[in-house]
Amino acid sequence: MITPEPSRTALVLIDFMPRIIGLELGPRPGAEALEAACGLAERFRAVGAPVVAVRVDRPKVAQQPAGSELHARVAALADEVVTKHTVGAFHETGLHELLRGLGVSTLVLAGIATNMGVESTARAASDLDYELVFAEDAMTALTAAEHEASVTLNLPRFGTVLSCAEIMPS
Repeated sequence: MITPEPSRTALVLIDFMPRIIGLELGPRPGAEALEAACGLAERFRAVGAPVVAVRVDRPKVAQQPAGSELHARVAALADEVVTKHTVGAFHETGLHELLRGLGVSTLVLAGIATNMGVESTARAASDLDYELVFAEDAMTALTAAEHEASVTLNLPRFGTVLSCAEIMPS
């Protein structure tokens, strides 16, 4: 179990958008990862730790596909919203400056897809010297194999992989 310090920790929820949540995903449906992420966000909000939601806009298209807005529950729980145009959440989004302005040094990451948006964001966050925790049951991918490779091989190289129940903001 880990108890991050609320004043130095942010929960970052990546790509919880209806069009992504509704995809066929594994090892769990998007709705299940969403439920776990929202439960964790509620706990973060209860102790005054910031919740940042990240959504993606496809570059070079006249109109975003239907379902490109944040899921309503995530939007309601987010203290801040960042829009990205690449796989990761740090490139030219102002996320790093926002987090540093809040005094954040530890990130708890959750989202869809584990091996894409979450892992890409984790790699950049590690380069920027953030401590990282990954909420395994608040993530999912296009396949269970992709998710498992990320949470067992890649993400542990950048931080600690835990269940939402093991992440307890004080």
